[in-house]
Amino acid sequence: MTTLVSILIPALNEEMNVRRAYDRVVAVFDALPDYTPEIIFTDNHSDDKTFDILSEIAQADDRVRVIRFSRNVGYQASVLTAYRSAQGACSIQIDCDLQDPPELIPEMLDKWRQGYHVVYGIRRSLPDGPLVAAARRAFYTLIDWISTDDLPRNAGEFRLTDRRILDELRRVDDRSPYVRGLISGMGFNQIGFEYDREARLEGTSKFPFRAMLALAVDGLINHSLVPLRLASLISLTVGLLTFLLMIAYVIARVVFGQDWPAGFATTTVLLLLSMTLNAMFLGIMGEYVGRIFIQSKDLHRPLIEAELNQPEPREDTTKPLTREVDVPAPNAELTAQKDAGHAAE
Repeated sequence: MTTLVSILIPALNEEMNVRRAYDRVVAVFDALPDYTPEIIFTDNHSDDKTFDILSEIAQADDRVRVIRFSRNVGYQASVLTAYRSAQGACSIQIDCDLQDPPELIPEMLDKWRQGYHVVYGIRRSLPDGPLVAAARRAFYTLIDWISTDDLPRNAGEFRLTDRRILDELRRVDDRSPYVRGLISGMGFNQIGFEYDREARLEGTSKFPFRAMLALAVDGLINHSLVPLRLASLISLTVGLLTFLLMIAYVIARVVFGQDWPAGFATTTVLLLLSMTLNAMFLGIMGEYVGRIFIQSKDLHRPLIEAELNQPEPREDTTKPLTREVDVPAPNAELTAQKDAGHAAE
């Protein structure tokens, strides 16, 4: 009796890495006879040979599922689609560039068997340059500080997620998701383990500075109201100071008879300050209003262009599906051990 595990691998123009990723994942599970992999590749509309290679792999191995989008829907949306498509008792997300070693999967499964719902990797070292690495760690610290959710620091996308979390993710309907934050914010039993992230072997990174900045904005806006509250606080402070200055001006003019010169410069500065503050705060509020608009209009839903080796749909979508594999409850062994201990007492 084996347990079905969903391996989620997003890909975008990774023709040099997809087969290597498949081979290393399969090699790991060949040494795990108690587990059967379901390997889900999400192709974010690659314009190289990525989908052709994935089609060959899926034709040769029915454990491989491929989801190709009709356009590039973004990394987070493609990942969320993979999570919602997972059929296993748990899932493990891993990048196609293999910077997160698949050989750590057995350790993650061991911790899952101990009763943890989420097992995430903590990046002890990064192959990035010192500036990029410092920026990453600063962002993790900032979002953990301002967020009401318990977001782990220095943790990326390399994580195991229990079926309970996967069922909750199926209910998520978000056009600008921040998946790692969604999972961390759900709570349950979570544990991290440290590892050294490896350097990319082939191809180029799909996360340039602009993409990392967009991800940071998604994380901040999805998990905190601090930007809005900061805007409100600064507005009130500036408004109070302006009011006090106005009172002082009136008192000086009426009570003390100050002969103020024509205040062209003062008026101009105050007007420019007012316009600057209004523009900045309208921009912050616009981020939230724009997301509300996109959500209410149901825009930008990922459209699937092609699917390979997809299982037959079932009416009961709350239970893990298997392909001729019996999937036990993930914590059954731990529960049995606890029951035996209580009986002995």
